[in-house]
Amino acid sequence: MYVLVTYDVQTASPQGAKRLRRVAKICVQYGQRVQNSVFECSLDPAQFEKMKSELEKVADLSKDSLRYYNLGKNWKRKVEHVGAKETYDPEGFLCV
Repeated sequence: MYVLVTYDVQTASPQGAKRLRRVAKICVQYGQRVQNSVFECSLDPAQFEKMKSELEKVADLSKDSLRYYNLGKNWKRKVEHVGAKETYDPEGFLCV
């Protein structure tokens, strides 16, 4: 499954800034950052549930928000990229 994860973490306090860093760190483990608080993730259902659990433990859901958009298997028809940064293709070649 291909999932778009977005978040908005209240950073008015030092605790909020810490939560923001922790949320971003979790998202980096599961996907590719495509904008500041937007990640594209190619996951199986178990990975998706694990990521959601980790994120929801870190976020303060009375102040922060998390959004998950399940784009499914035919996600390429649903995603259009326009602009300066190169698009990310999780099914493409990986050079390390």
